[in-house]
Amino acid sequence: MSPWKLAEITYGQVKGGPPFEVAVLPLGATEPHNLHLPYGTDTFQVEVVASRACEAASARGARVVQLPAIPYGTETNQMEFPLAMNLNPSTMAKVIGDLVASLARHGVRKLLILNGHGGNDLKWILRELHGSTPVQLFLCHWFRVGLDRGPEIFDKKDDHAGEMETSMGLAFFPDLVDLAAADEGAVRPSRFEAVANGWVEITRPWHLLTTNSGSGDPRAATAAKGEAYTELCAGRVADFLVELAASPLDDHFPFRAPA
Repeated sequence: MSPWKLAEITYGQVKGGPPFEVAVLPLGATEPHNLHLPYGTDTFQVEVVASRACEAASARGARVVQLPAIPYGTETNQMEFPLAMNLNPSTMAKVIGDLVASLARHGVRKLLILNGHGGNDLKWILRELHGSTPVQLFLCHWFRVGLDRGPEIFDKKDDHAGEMETSMGLAFFPDLVDLAAADEGAVRPSRFEAVANGWVEITRPWHLLTTNSGSGDPRAATAAKGEAYTELCAGRVADFLVELAASPLDDHFPFRAPA
């Protein structure tokens, strides 16, 4: 039993304990990850990071609760791959809005949405909910938390089912990884320089971008790399949770009071 996981604790523990100050909502996805990683990769990863971060924050006295993960994400650009399971952004907004309303009803006033899927477009949801709920919303894409130190850990930068995600799989769900089956994760370049340089954006159709849904070469992955990156990211998220739990909900939140 993990006392920071809502799915594992009892009503008696909730009723008899001090109130939770911060909730953490992990968001995953169900989609192909090249030929070697399971469809649940994004969900498995974000649950590991959330659990480690909440455990560390709880050990430092923060009252945080990890909500059950949402195992589906927005997959509109992967729907040509069999069994990519899509929630449209408007559907995701409704689900998150209902969960935020539940937290508000139960007196939890701070929520960290911990996202584990690059296709989940969420900032606009925070903007839409802002001012309509007493819950203060924060968004973290966990896989970006350690980007400044990524080159110290990984050989190459990747996008999807490459070295980083495969290393996470080898570290935390190795029985579900078949690295020998992976292709090299090559992607087709855009014909438009503006898109390649990032100042024009598109929704990428992944069946045209990739061969088998992978973007990034996974073959240098190791469990040690996955553990190192997870420890880095979870530690930083834990630090934020401790700070967030301790911060008073005053008239200036989330900013510093004037001098």
